[in-house]
Order: sequence, then structure tokens, then C-alpha cells
Amino acid sequence: MFQRCMGNKTETILVTGGAGFVGSHLIDRLLAKGYFVVCIDDLSLGRVSNIGHHLGNGRFKFIQMDMLDRTRLRRVFRRFGFGCVFHMAANSDIQKGWRCPETDLEKTFLTTFAALECMRLEKVKEIVFASSSAIYGELDERLKENSGPLFPASFYGAAKLASEGYIAASCAAGMKAWIIRFPNVIGERATHGVMYDFVRKLKKDPRRLVILGNGKQKKPYLYVKDVVDGILFAWRNSNKPVNCFNLGVTDSTSVSEIAGIVTEAMGLENVRLQYTGGAKGWVGDIPRFSYDVSKLAKLGWKAKKTSTESVRHAIKAYLGEIGGRAKISCGR
Repeated sequence: MFQRCMGNKTETILVTGGAGFVGSHLIDRLLAKGYFVVCIDDLSLGRVSNIGHHLGNGRFKFIQMDMLDRTRLRRVFRRFGFGCVFHMAANSDIQKGWRCPETDLEKTFLTTFAALECMRLEKVKEIVFASSSAIYGELDERLKENSGPLFPASFYGAAKLASEGYIAASCAAGMKAWIIRFPNVIGERATHGVMYDFVRKLKKDPRRLVILGNGKQKKPYLYVKDVVDGILFAWRNSNKPVNCFNLGVTDSTSVSEIAGIVTEAMGLENVRLQYTGGAKGWVGDIPRFSYDVSKLAKLGWKAKKTSTESVRHAIKAYLGEIGGRAKISCGR
């Protein structure tokens, strides 16, 4: 049995989806700060290699399981007596949600419901939820936490929004929540995304790069370690029943700019850029958006890297120049 003894924030923490991209970086930070951490992941997207460096740590426990097995999940809750749940588990591939709509229902919404139900039964009072800019849909304004109406353009966004609703309703019964809405998160250990795909494509064919849409799509990109900083800052520095924050940067980077940065970083010249056309890269794509991040900034938080700095750093990671875990091979 793990012990709990860290002041006003309970020491034993559950991270769902902890072998995934953001979840594994969060676990790195929580362990470095002295918490006991239990990681649940079904490894459908997560990788053991993301958390392998912690497997010998006495303050870390990895459990491979499907969160929809609620009988087993409740046993885990009962065994460890969590003080807080960081719910990172979800389908993070928006395009996959269109190919198989059940994916977001099961991996994103029903995992949230399962976590909330075990929290209710085992009297766990705190949840930190990884939400998304996708809940806003296509709004022309700079996005604030109270922007609306909210009409998501993807099943992923719809499942995140439904999860937010269930979490907020649970808080009416005594829970406390931190809902953190991410933009495009990039960096070491990512498994998909525009620049990740560009690197893969150019490793296969360094003479030509096919770009979905018209290349004018422009969005804020946030470095994964800044994401973890922001999550933990919000958790420590806000204390309402429901605490909701946009987490991001004020600048944005276009897809065409990313293509140029990738080709430069790879030392390639005279690459033929082939655009498929249209404002959107795929069904459910939000071609342009920007965040109002003043709410969290007023509490004292700001990302260390701008959007374009994050892009440059992530591309180096994907090329294996930093943080070797992100090195990409040509095959899938």
C-alpha cells in the first residue's frame, strides 16, 4: 500500500493513459516531485518505452488494463486509495475517430465515465482532466473559456465536451475538477501530428512533400513540457469546485511554415510541396484558431516556448537530435 503524506495535495495519484505522450511526461514530473504514481494504460496508443525508466522505482506502479473493465478498475481504486486522478486516457487521433466513431465514445467518453464512477464509489474527490480546443468547434473569435455556443466538428471534440459535462455534474455532488483545454501538443514521444507526419513522409521521399489542405491552416502549438507545467500550476493555484483553463500560447504557426522548418532541419533543398487543396486538411480539422490564455496568466503562468519555438524543438526531437525516444524510422 502506497502512503499519502504531502500536505494539502494527497500523495498517491492515478494517471490514466500514463504510458501515452502527455501522460508519460506528467508522470516524469510527478515522480520528480515526490508523489507516488499509479499508471493505467491499455497500450493501444501508449508505449511501455515511455515509462520504462520508472519501472524499478518503488514509488511507481504500472498496470496494463482496459479502463472499461470497471470491476477491475474499482479494485485498483480500492487498493491504492487515490487522492487525485489525472485523467489523460483518450483517443488522441481525430482522423481515426471518423474511420471508427466508436473509438471516441469508448476511449474518450466512457473512460471518463468509468473514472468518475470509481471516484464516486471510492470517495476520491479530485480529478484533473485533459480536455481540448476541439470542444469549441469552428468559432471565429479568440477562444475564451466561456466562448460558445460549443458545436464540436469531430467525434473527438464531442467526446471531450461530453466528458467535461459529466465532470462538472459530478462536482455538484462534491468532487473538485481541473479541466485543462490543450491546443496542439508537440514534443518527444508524440505518435502523430502534422510535423511528425512530415518527417516520416520526407524520410520516405525527400524530393516531395504532400500537404493536406492549402497549407494556410494556422494554429498554436505547445511544447509538451510546458503543458505539464501548466497542468500542475493550475492544479496548485486554483481551488473552485470546477476550475477550467485554456492552456496555450498567444502566437500560431501555419502548416506551410512548419513544412519549411522541417525541410530546413532535415537539410533538404528543392523539395516539391504538393497541396491537396481546400481550407481543411481532413474532416473535422479546425483550420485556424487562437486562444485567449489570460485567465491562467492572471494566476502567474506563461509557457516558456512560443508556438514556433515549440515547433522547431519538436522537429529536432522527431529527428532524434534530442531525447532519443522520439527517433522515427521510415516504417510504421
